[in-house]
Amino acid sequence: MSWIENLLIVAGASFDIFAAMECQGSLVRKINKRQLTLISIVVAIWQLVALSIGFYVSDLICTKNPVSDEALLGEVIAVSIYLCLGIRLIIKAIKNEVFVEHLEAKLEFKRFVKMAATTSIYTLLAGIAFRFLSTQIIPILLMIVLFSIIFVVAGMYTGYHFGFEQKTKAYVIGALLLWIAGIDVIVRCVLQII
Repeated sequence: MSWIENLLIVAGASFDIFAAMECQGSLVRKINKRQLTLISIVVAIWQLVALSIGFYVSDLICTKNPVSDEALLGEVIAVSIYLCLGIRLIIKAIKNEVFVEHLEAKLEFKRFVKMAATTSIYTLLAGIAFRFLSTQIIPILLMIVLFSIIFVVAGMYTGYHFGFEQKTKAYVIGALLLWIAGIDVIVRCVLQII
């Protein structure tokens, strides 16, 4: 896979983090930079672990059950994962769950751990797809850490300044990026066959 495809996938999956943090940013009177730094580190580590688990679970599946045309099957599974993740983000955008904004003096750290666990499901599935596409894991791990930190901070400040209304746009953008990456994999696969 090219670095552009990797970038699209990591960014697309990270928009769920952005939307979750945007909702949290809409609750605070003032952003505590120390707390935001800690939250960024926790989310980045959680995403790192989730991607690694997905990658290695997929690796175990591939080595225990070798298939004659593993590359094609892997591409089909990866594209299916990207398309399904995109559909899930669109469903979240359409549902547009009502979020009651109320000022909180201090955000509970426990809430961010739960949020990190929930958003890491997308990252775990992306890790499975990355392995099926024979992607090098080290650059992806670096990207996921960088994007997690950027999207946590950007989401928090977006919510702080504009409220939570931008979350539906974040879901749609994330879905589009995942779908573009999936279509790119399909096109590349078809071109290899021709």
